[in-house]
Formats: sequence, structure tokens, C-alpha cells
Amino acid sequence: MVKEGTLERYLDALLKGNRKACRTVIEETMQSGTPANSVYLDVIWPIMVEIEKLQREDKITPAQEHMATRINRTIVDQLQNKLPRCPEKNKKIVICCADDELQELGAQIMADIFESNGWEVKFLGGGLANDDILSFVNESAPDILLIYGTAPKQAPSIRQLIDTIKSVNAWPGMPIMLSGGLFNRAEGLWQEMNADMFAANAQEAIQVALSNEPLEPAEPTINKRKKKRQKKELEAQLAK
Repeated sequence: MVKEGTLERYLDALLKGNRKACRTVIEETMQSGTPANSVYLDVIWPIMVEIEKLQREDKITPAQEHMATRINRTIVDQLQNKLPRCPEKNKKIVICCADDELQELGAQIMADIFESNGWEVKFLGGGLANDDILSFVNESAPDILLIYGTAPKQAPSIRQLIDTIKSVNAWPGMPIMLSGGLFNRAEGLWQEMNADMFAANAQEAIQVALSNEPLEPAEPTINKRKKKRQKKELEAQLAK
């Protein structure tokens, strides 16, 4: 259980770029008995989502977003070895980001959580061309491919990757899961992208991967009218 006020203190320290204060909040949270995986899911993840929201709404500067993301990533790197380790599940997942994805943190958290859950994880991050991802999938033969995206401009590239993988049958029977703010904000977009599964966050991604059924976001991040408008904008981009 995360103590009241923890998220507010951590967000304030992040936006000020106060690395020491951020480390102190995380250390105090763990010393209070909160395990590393709960810190990932109940502190780092919601704060990451909030920072992305503040950036989209121009309520923070690019410098603040960069500082906050770098500090968050450093904290995650330090916590990774403290995550619990479940027995191996003999399942493999490849996790990648859109080719121009700068905010890899969400995908990195998912990679760590899957590994903690007993999966064999291949984390590619962002910056790879679709052809490179296609080749890697063909060579590594994963049980699931998870693609993480946050920005609307990434939709056409992600759709192209999914279509290519399925048209050439890169790995027969491999489901493709989509996650990230891009798909949380546009209801039903993951289906229009011809993906097989969707997860709103890292915790749901594990559930979806094991059940093979998509879950709807527990709490909508924006109202339905705004979702419909964004969905139409994304459809227009895909149609170009």
C-alpha cells in the first residue's frame, strides 16, 4: 500500500528535477513495506502517465518532461533487480516501441514486469525500422509481440508493421498486443489496427497475455467525446 501523499511528493520532485528527493520518496516507500513491483505499478506507472498528460496539455516544459522521464528511468533501472522472481513459464514475449518512440519507459516497465512474472523477455525498445522488427520476430519466435506507442503520429507505422507481420505470416499463430497512451486515449483503435489484444497498463498486460483476452481500461483517461474526436483524427492519418 502506497502512503497518502507519496504520488504528489514524487511528482513534485520529478518536475523540479530533484533527483535526491525522488530517490528519498522511493526509498521511504520501500522501507514502509511496499515491494518493488508495487512501486513500479502504483508509483512509477501512474506518475509516468500523468507526466505524459501534462506534456500533451502544455502544462510542463519539454525540459521538465525530459528530466522527469530520465529520473524515472534511473529509478526503474535501480529497482529492476529487486523485483520478485516467479518460476519460469516457458513463454517468450518480444516488446518494442514505435520506430520514433522517445518515451520508452512504459515499454521498459512492461519488460521488467513480464520478466518478473517468469517470461523470457526480448526488449527492443524504440528506434528500429519495421523490417528489423519483422526479422527479429521471425528469428526469435515469440509467443506474443507487444508494441507500445504514445503519439498519434505513430499510428500509420504501427499499422504497417502489424499488416506486414500478418501478411507474411512472420510467426504463425503469434498474437500482437498493443499498449501505451495512444491506444488508451482512442477507444477501439487497437482493433482497427488489426491487433489481437490490448492492455491499458503493465498489470493488465500480464493478465491479457495469460488469458489471451483484451481488457478495457479500468478508468477512461479522457471523456468519450474527446475519444471520438481523437479516434477520427487517427483514422484520417491511417487513411493517408
